[in-house]
Amino acid sequence: MIQSMTENQITLHIIKTLKENKKKDFELILDELQPYDIAHIYENLPEKHKTRFLLFMNIDQIADLLEELNKDRQLEVLNKLGIEKTGKVLDLMDNDDLAVLLDDLSPEKIASLLSGMKKSESDIVQDIMKYPPETAGRLMTNRFVWIRDYYTVIEAVGKLKSFAEFAETINYLYVIDQERKLVGVVSYRDLLIAEPDEPIRNVMYERVISVTVTTDQEEVARLVEKYDFLAIPVVSDENVLMGIATVDDIIDVVIQEANEDIEKLSASGKSIDFETKAFVAAYRRLPWLILLLFIGIVSGSIISGYEDTLQKVVALAFFMPMISGMTGNTGTQSLAVVVRGLVSNDINKHVIFKLIMREFLVSLIIGIVCGVLISLIAFFWQGSAVLGAVVGSSLFLTLIIGTLAGTIIPIILYRLKIDPAVASGPLITTLNDIFSLVTYFGIATMFINHLM
Repeated sequence: MIQSMTENQITLHIIKTLKENKKKDFELILDELQPYDIAHIYENLPEKHKTRFLLFMNIDQIADLLEELNKDRQLEVLNKLGIEKTGKVLDLMDNDDLAVLLDDLSPEKIASLLSGMKKSESDIVQDIMKYPPETAGRLMTNRFVWIRDYYTVIEAVGKLKSFAEFAETINYLYVIDQERKLVGVVSYRDLLIAEPDEPIRNVMYERVISVTVTTDQEEVARLVEKYDFLAIPVVSDENVLMGIATVDDIIDVVIQEANEDIEKLSASGKSIDFETKAFVAAYRRLPWLILLLFIGIVSGSIISGYEDTLQKVVALAFFMPMISGMTGNTGTQSLAVVVRGLVSNDINKHVIFKLIMREFLVSLIIGIVCGVLISLIAFFWQGSAVLGAVVGSSLFLTLIIGTLAGTIIPIILYRLKIDPAVASGPLITTLNDIFSLVTYFGIATMFINHLM
């Protein structure tokens, strides 16, 4: 029945079961829904029904619900549960997700939430929180299956069955020695096709791709994408197996990093979403915009410096916005290509040189096509071949300059260990405005007598 109902109809049906205290019907509905759907329904419930909604759910369902909510909603749910039930729910949450939840809370609030948990689970979460933000240590979970290197296949299968409910993924089993050092990995498929009495040493892969607890989360995501892993082991500097980072957490990292880069490329600074208040959004945007405002004044001073040229040939003003706009556009395009490439590729001198030469060739092609086109337009519009040549050659040169600026600036920042995304689109555009105006009016001034 649930399958044929819309989300709104399901929500109304749930509200009816809550009002009529039909817990059995409520459980049947939730059994048919995914955690994401349950979380979405919870968020859209009238406030008066939320407490009863949570009371009707079991501990496992609440733990799944929490992992689909943002931090504010998570704390809202926990405040409704009470200390004892909160502790049981937190025990079931993935340790890495719980560590994110506890981030930025007061020490008193953290201690209060951890006090109701099992000591073993609480200790693991506190250990994860010791690692720097945005590292593999913060991503990893301890909910995985490891086996000893002296196991047989049948023993490995037995342990896998025992911990299947506990583990976040059972696609891989990680093999450790007596010192808990990572020595191999076995896939679930390998176990299925191996003989029951075969030693794990004969089945496992000894070349294991792993990351350390301090590896940046972007590098973890890059390795998962490169090797198509569903999970990747996280080890200490001594190669002791500490946990695993799973693909669902990696997807969250990719989305987070993409959002951060978009914010920087748009010069909007910190996160701004639909819920951000107008004053806060303005405060976060203003620093960059004020900086760009002062840089933009330079553009105005350049124009005033060529006032005589403009007065003598007024037609030059027609093409000024086009010249600066096209230069900024091509620079921003190159910037986006470079920033994306720096994230997804292994960078060395050869790659950088190849990229710059490729973008230079691109700029030549774009410059020739656009330069010839605008030359013809200027000639037929204003009836001046010299004006067409000035505008066309200016656009040709400025497109090359803009493309190279959008390519080289983020690479320089990358080499200086500065996030290349800070070379934001507005900054590149503003700088290219200056480059384009100097080039345009410089060429026009050289040919001013011919233009007149």
